[in-house]
Amino acid sequence: MTMEVMAGILIPFAGTSLGAAMVFLLKNSISDNLQKLLTGFAAGVMVAASFWSLLQPALESSEGLGRLSFLPAAAGFLIGVGFLLLLDMLTPHMHLNDQDEGPRTGLKRTTKLILAVTLHNIPEGMAVGVVYAGFMTENVGITATGALALALGIAIQNFPEGAIVSMPLRAEGMSKGKTFLYGVLSGAVEPVAAAVTIMAAGAVVPVMPYMLAFAAGAMLYVVVEELIPEMSEGEHSNLGTIAFALGFVLMMILDVALG
Repeated sequence: MTMEVMAGILIPFAGTSLGAAMVFLLKNSISDNLQKLLTGFAAGVMVAASFWSLLQPALESSEGLGRLSFLPAAAGFLIGVGFLLLLDMLTPHMHLNDQDEGPRTGLKRTTKLILAVTLHNIPEGMAVGVVYAGFMTENVGITATGALALALGIAIQNFPEGAIVSMPLRAEGMSKGKTFLYGVLSGAVEPVAAAVTIMAAGAVVPVMPYMLAFAAGAMLYVVVEELIPEMSEGEHSNLGTIAFALGFVLMMILDVALG
């Protein structure tokens, strides 16, 4: 693994860490409107990245199958959704818009919140990993700048995500240093997931289209299951929708301009 690739898979982790550091600058909680803006923006980035950085290369790399070129992308996408659904069912976490602990486990609310964001970061790390694996194998038309565009896009949407996990912990009375640490740790799974994905994809090059679509399906599962309900919760507001559009356009620009 080259230094360029190692730096690329660490960029999203840096975004999460910078977001978590907002606990030192902001007050003890995030307003509902700001949380809707941050969540909507993250959702827009992830939807755009799922198509331009993942599904489109998966489809293009399967063109040799002719009219059946959709099969790897379709299969990988559905498997990715199923994988996140399984993790969602097995991992004792809370949804971002949950207000109480619920009856399923005795875990603390803060622990469930950290698990929720950590769960979100797995498909994001896999997405970055599989794109860099595609760049390294040179068989799916992904360039170094294209991989960097996805890493930057994920880092941008990780910034608000880091704040979203840290600020509620601070509001519950946890020290600033501890909340920052938990925010950073929630993002540590990303470079690990990216590295594992790179090794797996590099070992089995023919499955690359499936893995690209798998990451897309996993990311869109998070968007539909968590982020969209969160940005739409409570009193009706267009803030989340506007932020979604901005995040989508920014990621589209990054991917097209740098890809």
